[in-house]
Amino acid sequence: MDQDSEPGTVFGAHIPFVQFCGIEALDVCEGRTRLRLVLRPEHANNLGIAHGGVLCTLLDVALGTAARLSVGRPVVTLDMQTRFLNPGRGVLLAEGRVTRAGRDVIFCEAEIRDAEGLVVASATGLLKPVGQPAAG
Repeated sequence: MDQDSEPGTVFGAHIPFVQFCGIEALDVCEGRTRLRLVLRPEHANNLGIAHGGVLCTLLDVALGTAARLSVGRPVVTLDMQTRFLNPGRGVLLAEGRVTRAGRDVIFCEAEIRDAEGLVVASATGLLKPVGQPAAG
């Protein structure tokens, strides 16, 4: 787990759905957030591979954490374009990064790879800062 997060948080934010899904915060390096999801049977579709919904959730969390840490306040996703490239199996690693941050909109990219490094899915997103900046 990420050294800066408290138990049950994702880089300091308490997000119950992320915890429910089993998504783990790994670290932040050079502005990129890294996450892990160990797939469970309930994450599968009828083909026995990762359901598109869990892949979208992991991508959204990667986009959102990168954006939130970049601007220092909560964000919401306005738009996300997703590409499913290969079946997801086993352990999935996701990375999110900000490509451009404006005052009102943050442009981000995210990618999921399997344990062998094969790209499973990718996304681009527009996120909007909301709420107050973090204290400190």
